Amino acid sequence: MTTGELIRLLSDGDYHSGEQLGEQLGVSRTAVWKQLNKLEALGIPLEAVRGRGYRLALPIELLDGHAIVATLSKESRRDLERLFVEESLVSTNSFLSERFAQGAGHAEVCLAETQSAGRGRRGRQWVSAWGQGLTLSIGWRFESGAAALEGLSLAVGVVMARVLERQGLNVTLKWPNDVLMTGTNGKKNKLAGILLECSGDAAGPCEVVVGIGLNIAFPEALRSRLDRPIATIADQAPALSRNRLASELIEALLSLMIDFEHDGFPRWQREWNQRNAYLGHEIEIVQKTQRYVAVDEGVDASGNLLVRRGGEQLRLVGGEISVCERS
Repeated sequence: MTTGELIRLLSDGDYHSGEQLGEQLGVSRTAVWKQLNKLEALGIPLEAVRGRGYRLALPIELLDGHAIVATLSKESRRDLERLFVEESLVSTNSFLSERFAQGAGHAEVCLAETQSAGRGRRGRQWVSAWGQGLTLSIGWRFESGAAALEGLSLAVGVVMARVLERQGLNVTLKWPNDVLMTGTNGKKNKLAGILLECSGDAAGPCEVVVGIGLNIAFPEALRSRLDRPIATIADQAPALSRNRLASELIEALLSLMIDFEHDGFPRWQREWNQRNAYLGHEIEIVQKTQRYVAVDEGVDASGNLLVRRGGEQLRLVGGEISVCERS
């Protein structure tokens, strides 16, 4: 019995007794009870009524590979080599990195309901709730080498923003790898993060895994594990289909990966700057042991952040700094 199997039974809106669940899953009532307690620990609230049984307090739309592929365009179905939908992984990025090591990986996409060791930028942990986020990675082989990948993570941010804006969401971008959503109180909180991992030669073929972590919903019981406020899709679009969103993101990412090797970041530069959350604002920059304030002047054609400090324009290279809004 897996978490996904139990959730599938509980997500139909009806109550199910422990005995019924055990019979359907082929396990004992004790095993069911232990798994139900595990759901609570994962931040999946249950409703329990004596004499009737259990059901989910809030619906969870489980990932459905067939539904995701069915809504892709004919062109994207042709370009997609393989889609993996897994219940639990160490991380979707690690999964596709292993696929590359096995001689596959190109044009493959992996989704997972949960990760045990999801990673964010600079080695931080990416925390998400079981079945209530969108954890997605895409693998791509670039023949022109790592040097051609400048600004790719920013271009990914642009296509993600396009998809989310079509759903009516108010999103902006934070250099270099974050998607923010502005709440009704005007505050910009992190909605999604992007992580690129590359292996290969700077001048020859290289393999890239692009990972996305997107908050669909996040139970209050797990928010204490976070070190800052976050935004979720449910804040502004609670009825948005998780599978539909996954399909639209895969469609957009496949198109991006095909075009990026030929066009590079300049094609996406203007759109990124239009969505820059802090353009023209003072930001605090933390660079190694140095901390200072500068004015955000947008990104250049390589995806580097341009800032002005004391009359001098500085060019900041991704991966070396952290940027945060000045308080």
